[in-house]
Amino acid sequence: MWKIFLGLLFPIHSDQDFLNKLTAEKFLSLAKPACPPLTPNTLSLFNYKDKIVKKAIWSLKFKNNQAIAKLFAEVIYDNLVEELSNLKLTANFDRPLLIVIPLSRQRYKDRGYNQVDLIAQAIAKLDRGIFLDYKKNVLKKIKNTQAQSGIKNKENRLKNVRGCFKITDPKIIQNQNIILLDDVTTTGATLTEAVSTLKTAQPKKILCVTFAH
Repeated sequence: MWKIFLGLLFPIHSDQDFLNKLTAEKFLSLAKPACPPLTPNTLSLFNYKDKIVKKAIWSLKFKNNQAIAKLFAEVIYDNLVEELSNLKLTANFDRPLLIVIPLSRQRYKDRGYNQVDLIAQAIAKLDRGIFLDYKKNVLKKIKNTQAQSGIKNKENRLKNVRGCFKITDPKIIQNQNIILLDDVTTTGATLTEAVSTLKTAQPKKILCVTFAH
């Protein structure tokens, strides 16, 4: 009754209502698959220019839509299970740590949450420790960089994020397989910098996973 009352006072936009009713299967049937990403060892699922993909990402990123976080987690996890099964056999990629791209302290304060962290938490609930181990706060963003979406040139994007990450405890990831999770990659500059930072702690292998490209 309380949810109905709130719905009458603050009606959900039609786009939000549509997105919230989507199942993983329905989303897969509507969304356009991604083109191959520019960053090596990266798995990206959907085309960011696709209207439904972009609307879903914005709903999570700027409206704190928890239902979308769960939807993304389901879709990513289904693909991850298949990918991890193959990598376990071919590349000894077993029991990886799931790590997310962090927000700067200022960006987190402004937004109130990290949308990628919400996806990771939902993935961890689905997995229940079977294939991966979610580790929070392994990477820290120590610079409040300009939003990458406002920078068109790849070289300038790389400069913008250079030196912006720090590992909180290198021992956590030493000799470990890593899944590095982000919501969107465009030129791959953020992932490239994060991977470079993680490699200073000598992990085994790193697989980057993004929802869209």
